[in-house]
Amino acid sequence: MPTLQEQFGQIDIYLFDQLLKGRITPGMTIVDAGCGPGRNIVYLLREGYNVFAADPNPQEVEKVKALAAKLAPGLPATNFRVEVCENMSFADASADVVISNTVLHFAKDDAHFKAMLDGLWRVLKPGGLFFSRLASKIGIEHQVELIEGRRYKSRRYKSLDGSERYLVDDAVLAEHTARLGAELADPIKTTIVQNQRAMTTWVMRKAA
Repeated sequence: MPTLQEQFGQIDIYLFDQLLKGRITPGMTIVDAGCGPGRNIVYLLREGYNVFAADPNPQEVEKVKALAAKLAPGLPATNFRVEVCENMSFADASADVVISNTVLHFAKDDAHFKAMLDGLWRVLKPGGLFFSRLASKIGIEHQVELIEGRRYKSRRYKSLDGSERYLVDDAVLAEHTARLGAELADPIKTTIVQNQRAMTTWVMRKAA
């Protein structure tokens, strides 16, 4: 019998929460956009979900292909693609769940953030679940430094740990939720990592 770590991998705890709530169920089609080495899809591959994934880093996609070949050999390697989330080649309205874990805060500016989000939203089916974890300035507004002098309107900040990120707040998330005609599946939740960053969980349903 596999250990918990073998069964679930290094899955994000807030994505695990969606599994516990019964929102991600066997037979669903999943797109993990910005998949990295595949830490969030170990369980999904094991349990026979129809998993697709994309990442701009070819080395990470090769790792995911190897992981899938081991855990879900029936899935074609073409499910795993070297692509950015704003320009994925997956079909419109093809996914029951879209995962975007620690991806959207790499946006260059507001226009890029919108393009990334719209690219993710495009592949989500009506009624589908969108799960995102992203850095924010919620709760640490007075501890981050706005980076000035950019050509476009920007929300890029220097975080407490020195990293440069596009940091959203409640108003930005509410604005995009409304723009997409979505509804929150859960209240927006933010975890503050002491002297490092704030990470926000944003879970939405697409209108049916």
